[in-house]
Amino acid sequence: MFAKPFRVKSNIVMKGSDRRKLKADIAAAFPSLSSDELSELVPNKEEFNVVKIYTHKGDAVTIYVGHKNPLFFQMEKQLYPTVYMLWRYPAALPTFRTWAPVLHKLVGGADLMLPGVVVSFDGLPDVKRGDSCAVTLVNNKYVFLDLLVFCRAYLTELYDFRAPVAIGTAAVSSAEMQSLGMKGRGVCVLHSYMDHLWAFGEKSSPPTLRDAEGGAPDLNGDQCLAEEQEEDEEEEAEHQASQLVKDQACPAVAEQAEGEVEKANEEGEQAHQDEKSPQEVMDALLWQCFLLALKSKVKKSELPLLTSTFLRNHMVSCCPSGKHLDIKKSSYKKLSKFLHVMQQQHSLVRVKELTKGVESIVEVDWKSPELRFSAPVETEAVPQTEALYHPPEITALYSVPARLQPLFQDANKRKGVALQPTEVRSIVTEYVKNNDLVDETNKNYVRINPTLCDCLLEKSEYQDVETLKWDELFSRTLERMQECYQIAYPGQTPQIKKGHIEPIDVSVASRGSNKKVTVIKNLEVYALDPSAVAIALQRRVQASSVLQAVPGAKDKVLVQIQGNQIQQVGHLLLDHYGIPRKYIQGLEKASKGGKK
Repeated sequence: MFAKPFRVKSNIVMKGSDRRKLKADIAAAFPSLSSDELSELVPNKEEFNVVKIYTHKGDAVTIYVGHKNPLFFQMEKQLYPTVYMLWRYPAALPTFRTWAPVLHKLVGGADLMLPGVVVSFDGLPDVKRGDSCAVTLVNNKYVFLDLLVFCRAYLTELYDFRAPVAIGTAAVSSAEMQSLGMKGRGVCVLHSYMDHLWAFGEKSSPPTLRDAEGGAPDLNGDQCLAEEQEEDEEEEAEHQASQLVKDQACPAVAEQAEGEVEKANEEGEQAHQDEKSPQEVMDALLWQCFLLALKSKVKKSELPLLTSTFLRNHMVSCCPSGKHLDIKKSSYKKLSKFLHVMQQQHSLVRVKELTKGVESIVEVDWKSPELRFSAPVETEAVPQTEALYHPPEITALYSVPARLQPLFQDANKRKGVALQPTEVRSIVTEYVKNNDLVDETNKNYVRINPTLCDCLLEKSEYQDVETLKWDELFSRTLERMQECYQIAYPGQTPQIKKGHIEPIDVSVASRGSNKKVTVIKNLEVYALDPSAVAIALQRRVQASSVLQAVPGAKDKVLVQIQGNQIQQVGHLLLDHYGIPRKYIQGLEKASKGGKK
């Protein structure tokens, strides 16, 4: 529910009467809380706010904020705790346990599937359909110890050392979970650690809870730290012993446990993907690629980094194999809007307009919990040779206009359909033959019927022109069609755009004191990184270069390098990048002689 940003409608301080009513509602919803605990959660004198929001799906939700953190949220008259509240009182809700790798699925908005639930020897918590419940993680360090105990046939509880990480409602009752063979959906997750509701608070990490019975955590940091240091050596010894027994005595059990985890992850992800809209799927993919790009691709030395370069060279390369990252199919539509949300809601990056109209990432918060605890996205290993630049494939097309639609009607080509010149020629030829319009006296000519007259002739020609040569017939048809082109960038879905494709423009201009500079425009059209081209030219000609925003064109940058370097630019674009000469404008102005 809170996997995407929400909109705040109002934020006001609660009155005393409203606080008393809220306490009564909390006491009814969570009877395990004592009166002192209720007074601590909803204080009478300290600031306590009620915030009304709308989620990305338009649902109205009320959030109750105390101690600078959201503690409860209410929707459809049902009150739910947040992770901040459960970190203080974890026994307030029945708890289901799952494996640590499932966490990043829950953060992305997935529900907890029953194959991923860890069932203890005491069985499942007693819940009914729709009951509120929490989700915790099994500490992986102690799973091996429990395998050791299991192999020795002792009934020992799996240890939970982590605070709740998600809150939701039971999809079915406990009895139904058992009868279903632990298959299907278990918990419909509403809120989780690291979602936008968690980010509305102090963004703190879950505390360590050592009470196996689920009691309140010990928040005395110094005491907990001392206890942890005392127990580290014992835990490590137990872990090593359990690992040895697991490897030698219980390989089948260990393999089965690992298989169950993997199966639970796959089933949970598949079920959730089936329910998501294509837009939500693209949002989740965009988020994953963004985190992985920041975590593993971007280096501090690269900052500031052009946002367009970040998307093309970093995020796209982090996309899993078999998937295509297309920001236009997400809810953000534009890269600038997505990065603005990442800056405002998550504070992961700071974006600044260093030059007018050109945005760059100037700062990354690598210490953010969202980056530190983000799970890696599996990407296909790409050989180094495939990482080289490949020019896009450009195909000239012609779109059927309304005037020529009768001519293409028999071929089922409606208005707006883009065709290649060979297809146009074939359709026109077939139309002439089907209507028996070839001149019997001279087969090089085509007789004009009413349809061809309306489509291809001017009004002044209606009475005079009775036949046309084949070549003129084809040329007139193409002249009256709307020019467009298809451009296919490597690894991306082909796009059809209207008009002519803009060529790379190379020109020489004069700057102060009549100094010559070479200006290169429209590199982005051909998926060329302007900063990479500028660096390559610097190395070739040993001259300084700068990037400037193109006036009146958003997200476009021109490269300016000292001197008349048209010849070197031509060699770079033609020989190194493989751009066809017909898509480069201005190379004819290169100086014929050597360098003066």
